Formats: sequence, structure tokens, C-alpha cells
Amino acid sequence: MVPAETVRVARAAFPKGSLAIRVRDELGPLFRDEEFADLFPSRGKPAWSPGRLALVLVLQFVEGLTASSAPPPASAGA
Repeated sequence: MVPAETVRVARAAFPKGSLAIRVRDELGPLFRDEEFADLFPSRGKPAWSPGRLALVLVLQFVEGLTASSAPPPASAGA
């Protein structure tokens, strides 16, 4: 579930929409963290959301971005 404040900020920042917003609006969540649970350790520092990481990789590919050409990630409150 995307928090209401996140939706509001995204729509304000991209009034015409974006690929990521359209994907989420049309398809809902594509990857659920539970699908990746076996790939992540149960101990140690919590990892970023595996579902979010998978979606970022897909969107980078669709946009033709490499990891080095992609913009730096926004702060995740870390």
C-alpha cells in the first residue's frame, strides 16, 4: 500500500504522470516482498524492500538506464 502522502507528493511532482505512476495505477503492486523472502537473511540490518528493488530494476531497463546512468536514489530515511 502506498501511503497517501507519497501519492500526493508524486502527483504534485509529476502532474502529467510518469511511467512508474502509470504502472502502479494500472497494475498495482507487481512484486511482493514475500516472493523474495527466501533470498534475504532473517538476521542483521533490514534490507530495502525486495519488491521495490525488483520494480526499480524493471523500470531502469524499460527506460534504457544503466546503474551508472540512473539518478542517485532518494533518501529512504536511512
